[in-house]
Amino acid sequence: MPAPQTRAERLADEIAAAILSGDLPPGLHLDEQVLAKRFGVSRTPVRDALRLLSGSGLIDLRPRTGATVRTITAEGLDMLFVATAEIEATCARLAALGMTAAERSRLRDLHEGMAPLAAAGDRDGYITANQDFHALLSMGTHNSVVEEIARSLQRRLTPFRRAQFQAEGRLARSHSEHGAVVRAVLARDAAAANAAMLVHMSIVEDAFETVDAAPAAIRAVARDRIVRPRRAEAVERARR
Repeated sequence: MPAPQTRAERLADEIAAAILSGDLPPGLHLDEQVLAKRFGVSRTPVRDALRLLSGSGLIDLRPRTGATVRTITAEGLDMLFVATAEIEATCARLAALGMTAAERSRLRDLHEGMAPLAAAGDRDGYITANQDFHALLSMGTHNSVVEEIARSLQRRLTPFRRAQFQAEGRLARSHSEHGAVVRAVLARDAAAANAAMLVHMSIVEDAFETVDAAPAAIRAVARDRIVRPRRAEAVERARR
């Protein structure tokens, strides 16, 4: 299991939440001293947190000029969701084929342990377990290249994945969607695992678009995207 979050990781989550809520608007220069005062920390964890966020797509971090909040475009975000969905679906498919008995047992136990978190509305606990869930599937591919790509995309999507859980009832629905993936993996049904993960990731994006923390500009153009029909077709193909 992963180690508890560091102070820099927790701070990165707080800064990401402020960006997604619009409290830190696009184009804003993120002054380390100002952020340190705002969050009640020294400049060192702020600097570390900004480094962590530099790969998320939320900020631009450049030598000498520092960090600036990036403008999040609907097209760019959708491409990130689509790419992540495809890789996550591949992980689920390969995990269904290649997970060991011990790994399948861990997946089942983790999923069952997430049920009380969802029922209790423990958002922070569920978010941590959710990261473990997807990481376990990527490790279950037994393909270091796929796992590396999956982890990279998971890191970039983390702030948006966290935001989705602000939607009412999202914890319970997420756990139900995970259940479809787990049943397919345990049954060694690769096609069903692939399809279930594609459906799950599609709903993740839909949930993100509905929460108050999502930028209004993203929600306003969400239904006009070109790639969404393509993704729906991919889900339908995977179900067959």
